[in-house]
Amino acid sequence: MTTTFVIAAGLAVAALVFSHRYAWWRRTVDYRHPRLLMYHMVSEPGPGAAFNKLRVRPAEFERQLKWLKANGWTFAFLSELAAPVAPKTVVLTFDDGFRDNYTAAHPLLLKYDAKATLFLVVDRFDRDWSAAKKPHHDSGELAAVPKLTDEEVRAMLASGAWELGAHTLTHPLLPALPDDQRREEIASAKGALERAFGVDVCAFAYPFGIFENDDVSAARQAGYRFAVTTRQGVSTDIQADALTLKRVKVSGKDGAFAFRLRLRTGKRGAGD
Repeated sequence: MTTTFVIAAGLAVAALVFSHRYAWWRRTVDYRHPRLLMYHMVSEPGPGAAFNKLRVRPAEFERQLKWLKANGWTFAFLSELAAPVAPKTVVLTFDDGFRDNYTAAHPLLLKYDAKATLFLVVDRFDRDWSAAKKPHHDSGELAAVPKLTDEEVRAMLASGAWELGAHTLTHPLLPALPDDQRREEIASAKGALERAFGVDVCAFAYPFGIFENDDVSAARQAGYRFAVTTRQGVSTDIQADALTLKRVKVSGKDGAFAFRLRLRTGKRGAGD
């Protein structure tokens, strides 16, 4: 076996791995369709932490905002999708209510004249909600991450850079609950947030992105105009899919290439 053959074989394998990892060959989703980006935390990764995919470094988040602005993307709130929007519209969404959304993300949104929709859990303190989906995820990691105070949320809303959406009362796994409790988690979150912050809450995020048809019906009956999932991709009919919208995941383990690829296709790898 010659050295040339070994090198060629290695390059071929590397090319296949790269192609599978990034699926760069996917067709571009028409830029007339808005991209909904899904974030959780803007913070440095924790050593050995289980949820580092949810942590986008502040410097990386700034590079993303800077690139979006430089490449002609328009920032919008989710509520603004009720009307037609310009091509290359992007909606930044943040799930749960981690405090770094205020300490790290908020100043950068102001710096780049961007805006975002915050899906806030009402009773968010001292909860390790990942264990609701997977009982063995009971390390307390998420419970230990500081959460937004009401005062911080009010400051974010007052800046004009944020709008508020609901993410249930306690971040449960909805299909695991009795029907009446599921409806309570969905509907009461809207009223609680509107009373606490004096704003209209028109959007909802399903915890873990897991939902059933009854949850979609409950969201509609509660008066939400939009609801987002964790299904990866770009919804091409916003009005028809208003209560089951797809989002583009932004991972803390992705670099600039993967981020830009996600903006183009809605996904990254062949397994997405």
